[in-house]
Amino acid sequence: MEPLRIGVLGAARIAELSIVGPAHATGHRLVAVAARDRSRAEAFATRHGVERVVDSYAALLADPEVEVVYNPLANALHGPWNLAAVRAGRHVLTEKPSASNADEARQVRDAATAAGVSLIEAFHYPYHPLHARLHALLTSGELGELRAVEIHMVMPPPADDDPRWRLDLAGGALMDVGCYALHALRMLASVLGGAPRVAAARAGERSPGVDAWLDADVELPGGVPATMRCGMNGAEYDFGYRLVGSRGQAYAPEFPRPHLDDRIEITTPGGLRVEELGRRSSYTYQLDALAAHLRDGVPIVTDADDAVATMALIDTTYRAAGLSPRHTP
Repeated sequence: MEPLRIGVLGAARIAELSIVGPAHATGHRLVAVAARDRSRAEAFATRHGVERVVDSYAALLADPEVEVVYNPLANALHGPWNLAAVRAGRHVLTEKPSASNADEARQVRDAATAAGVSLIEAFHYPYHPLHARLHALLTSGELGELRAVEIHMVMPPPADDDPRWRLDLAGGALMDVGCYALHALRMLASVLGGAPRVAAARAGERSPGVDAWLDADVELPGGVPATMRCGMNGAEYDFGYRLVGSRGQAYAPEFPRPHLDDRIEITTPGGLRVEELGRRSSYTYQLDALAAHLRDGVPIVTDADDAVATMALIDTTYRAAGLSPRHTP
């Protein structure tokens, strides 16, 4: 397979885990990086083996050697630069969420369709075997009839000056970590034959409009109740996913980070057993899936339509909690 030629917008810390390591592990090329501060881009390129530095984000989009743009910028910059990238004829791997709100996500989706390029939202966890195994435990009947679902995405607080606390940068707990839980509920609902419905939500604000935590009660197809809890106010990380059935339950303590903990704990009348699904990074599986999509036309789960549906659910959840969806810059 011809290596992907990847350009990186910014020098974000997440890039080392999300694109640099996977690219080196799979043989894809990091051909260019741009940052607002060129010295940061130069340091990033030296540290991570990026082939060259370009002077601006616009120059990176215009670089003829870049075929895929990776966008890990602040949330409010996802939509505008995703839009600019697809209009420049580049495929995009964007950090989540793909836009500030559903209207912006639709605009980007429609522009990508018109340009004949792909936008992939970087919800990486579904590409890891752990996620497929959770669904298989349910569909196999081993857990019995699904009775309840709990997903937590809670982390310690970022620094006071972190962009994730800024309303103008589309910050908030639901935008940063809670979107994983809503996306996972969407994936599960599709297995059950439908879509999730937000029944109620509650939030606590750190500053006006910016949620430090948000809890939602969600109804899955068949009337199955699900609870989603997210926050950037925890004493420790809690990224757990629990399926409760009539004959047992399954619990993954780190469903979005299986490179740290790949266990699923399964409790049935026969007792407790632990399955380990592998510590290979879900980001690496994601890059494999992206390459298969772009080189061989293999369908991809987290495409632009999926991104619009997730963003619409985020907007609905904010409104249910009495907060406004994030505004387009």
